[in-house]
Amino acid sequence: MRVIEGGVTAAKGYKAAGLRAGIKAGKTNKDMAMIYSEKEAVCAGTFTKNVVKAAPVFWDRDVVYKEGKAQAVVVNSGIANACTGEEGLANCKKEAQKAGELLNVAPEHVLVASTGVIGAQLVMDVVEKGIEMLVPQLAYGKEAGEDAATAILTTDTCKKEIAVECTLGGKTVTLGGMCKGAGMIHPNMGTMLSFITSDAAIDQKLLQQFLSEIVEDTFNMISVDGDTSTNDTCLVLCNGMAENSVITEENEDAEEFKAALAYVMEYLAKQIAGDGEGCNRLFEVTCNGAATKEDAKIISKAVVCSTLTKAAVFGKDANWGRILCAMGYSGVTFDPGKVDIVLESEEGSLAIVKDGIATDYSEEKATQILSADPVKAILDIHAGEEKATAWGCDLTYEYVKINADYRS
Repeated sequence: MRVIEGGVTAAKGYKAAGLRAGIKAGKTNKDMAMIYSEKEAVCAGTFTKNVVKAAPVFWDRDVVYKEGKAQAVVVNSGIANACTGEEGLANCKKEAQKAGELLNVAPEHVLVASTGVIGAQLVMDVVEKGIEMLVPQLAYGKEAGEDAATAILTTDTCKKEIAVECTLGGKTVTLGGMCKGAGMIHPNMGTMLSFITSDAAIDQKLLQQFLSEIVEDTFNMISVDGDTSTNDTCLVLCNGMAENSVITEENEDAEEFKAALAYVMEYLAKQIAGDGEGCNRLFEVTCNGAATKEDAKIISKAVVCSTLTKAAVFGKDANWGRILCAMGYSGVTFDPGKVDIVLESEEGSLAIVKDGIATDYSEEKATQILSADPVKAILDIHAGEEKATAWGCDLTYEYVKINADYRS
């Protein structure tokens, strides 16, 4: 597998576009995107487990779980189409019908996604006009993918995309992805919005199995603010245009594809965590030596979610007591007297806790390490052989500023 330039248009047969439709008046940003596959693709998806779900989540679940096929995705930023009742659901159908009509695709094979302010209705004249503008602008190539990746952003500071290639049965297979997310990030399925395209030929049920498994160690292991969104959606489309033999079982080709998909998803997950609203640095926590994988996941996630620890990372303060405290209330049973903690970054590595007690470490060196991006905390509880990694970010003054006037 190798990383290449590009995003959702890197794989064979995929076009994309992104532009400003005017979803929210008074803005100038691109706010609508479209992805289109020349050929019908099998699709898989994971969605928010928040009881309050946005209308597009209901629509896309039906497409993924009932149809298992898709050929286009329409995305808007600015308005989430969440908590919008029957009108919101009807608007999803209108989006799919409009796109389907212009692309000659069945509406039930059009996925839709929204992100932005909760509670506001989409202005469908604007949305449908946006779809009409997007279709003729659909194009292959890196620039088209970048336009789409830019159009789905809200408080993000940068576009988030990646592409990789691997070889399956002698054929070159490509996977490309884009995502958005900076706030309301504490996924319980997948990220805010993530779209992955591939030209691989693979069975839909196996694709869904792989996505559901990988999401647990990638998107579900990030947190910015502890809030699980109403709109969390991760979608994968595979159109088979690489012409590899269809992957129908867990063999060598399946493992190679799964590894490539995992790489893409982990990269995108880290991009989201590292671009948390107002943040200065990505904070990565690995828990080693756990009795079970679940224990390791719970502990590492507890530390990246700790408000006090996040504030300490912002302040470049090696306040290891906050880390140990978060580990202690995580719900996992361990011996505090066996805990080791190491801080790492491009500035070096420093053991700050050994057997639950502070080492004679240099506060100056610790501050130097914590000044870099990313910052890593490596924990070892010496209770077994399992490990897990979670990703978060520091907590800054800017986070409060952004969320104090998000709707304006």
